Amino acid sequence: QVELVESGGGLVQAGGSLRLSCAASERTFSSSNVGWFRQAPGKEREFVAAIPWTGDSTSYADSVEGRFALSRDIAKNTVCLQMNSLKPEDTAVYYCAATRYWGGASITTRTTLYYTWGQGTQVTVSS
Repeated sequence: QVELVESGGGLVQAGGSLRLSCAASERTFSSSNVGWFRQAPGKEREFVAAIPWTGDSTSYADSVEGRFALSRDIAKNTVCLQMNSLKPEDTAVYYCAATRYWGGASITTRTTLYYTWGQGTQVTVSS
């Protein structure tokens, strides 16, 4: 079972930036598609972004499009989420997850299709 570990969360002022990383324990991660989700207190977990194992495309939620950017480093077995122009409403625990599936929004946004999840990292954006 692949284990995922997120890092890079923290406290930042509105308008600032953070870079989250998702590191995997096994090389099989390189053949998995990766998604990022977030969950704010009292709210359901929501899709943020996803990238296929090829790294040749990305998918973003409308709320982060143009502000967040995904990238993956196959050699380092990591996926990074660069978050710019952060807003207080971006405050949440951010999770990375791996899936064997890739397709349109109906696929990449579905939490049940992800077979393993990290423990999450807290992102807090102050106003």
